[in-house]
Amino acid sequence: MVEYKRSERVADQIRMEIADILMTKVKDPRIGFATVTSVRLSSDLRSAKVYVSFLESEPERSFKGLDAARTFIRSELGRRLKLRFVPEISFYEDHTAEEAEKIFKMMDEMKEPGP
Repeated sequence: MVEYKRSERVADQIRMEIADILMTKVKDPRIGFATVTSVRLSSDLRSAKVYVSFLESEPERSFKGLDAARTFIRSELGRRLKLRFVPEISFYEDHTAEEAEKIFKMMDEMKEPGP
């Protein structure tokens, strides 16, 4: 049986809760369609790095909306999770999909026969 650190389990729960909060509670039109891809939580559960990807091409505007909603999201997490301390949240853009697309393009170019 594989043992998981508590911070990993809590991070996964925070990821699901923030995604639900963004979908159902936050009404800021600047955020648009955001996907919470992962959460990295410190071992003391005091700070959380939330990685988000956006469907639209203006992530700066979406991050301004997320920054404006940060305290609301944190207070909602406090209501939903039974933690002694609700972690400080910071949002970061996730570039994983873009990097994966570049890798797939490179693989396709390698498959094509040369001249």
